[in-house]
Amino acid sequence: MKIKPLADYVLIESIKEEEKTKSGILLPDSVEKEKPEQGRIVAVGPGKKNKKGELMPMSVEEGQKVLFSKYGPNEIKVDGKEYLIAKEEDLLAVIE
Repeated sequence: MKIKPLADYVLIESIKEEEKTKSGILLPDSVEKEKPEQGRIVAVGPGKKNKKGELMPMSVEEGQKVLFSKYGPNEIKVDGKEYLIAKEEDLLAVIE
């Protein structure tokens, strides 16, 4: 199934980094962790319309790595894979 976000929404695949303690011990996935705060954009909506009805283009594009607010995006599951969907305004920065 293919997902195409509407308006100014973006579909994000979270980037899970290996968790290490300060002493270098790797933590397994079974350890409860914080929600991810960065991910890669998988799909982008067409943009939001302004008051005149003109389409305002998105400032991000597919493939970019982004930072987002921890509790901003909504979690969805498609074909057994977990994604996050968020408004463009919930994105904090593009990681270059």
